[in-house]
Amino acid sequence: MMTSMSTSVVVRPIEPGDHEAWQRLFHAYRTFYEYDEEQDVVDRVWGWINDDTHETNALVALVDDEVVGFAHHREFARPSSGKRGLYLDDLFTEPDARGKGVGRALISALGEMAQWRGYNKVRWITAEDNHTAQRLYDDLAEKTTWVTYDYRV
Repeated sequence: MMTSMSTSVVVRPIEPGDHEAWQRLFHAYRTFYEYDEEQDVVDRVWGWINDDTHETNALVALVDDEVVGFAHHREFARPSSGKRGLYLDDLFTEPDARGKGVGRALISALGEMAQWRGYNKVRWITAEDNHTAQRLYDDLAEKTTWVTYDYRV
């Protein structure tokens, strides 16, 4: 089990007992990004996280033994470099816990995980107007020049 500390933040892999706290945070995350309230999506993602054969995994961050943030992540192949990386799909911190190092601790833990596995990168995207998160990201990582496209099917 991996733990990482940043001030009083503890990061660890998600556990079945985290379901209620994670679900509350995931609903808040989906509301933040203006997704419809769809319990079936929340249930499906929880199933993915708890399925050892699925690519989706999660870390949680705790402050005073309370789950206050999560990071959904998965491995990805990088054919252009012949290497692998970790992809951070979703990062969320409870609003009352922001500014306490929760996001930094989660990203740092992913970096440690990637390094331990021999990967050379943790990658993520964020909304262009999410300036609050970008202040943290600009401090931790290099902003790329790549533009993201979604081809809808």
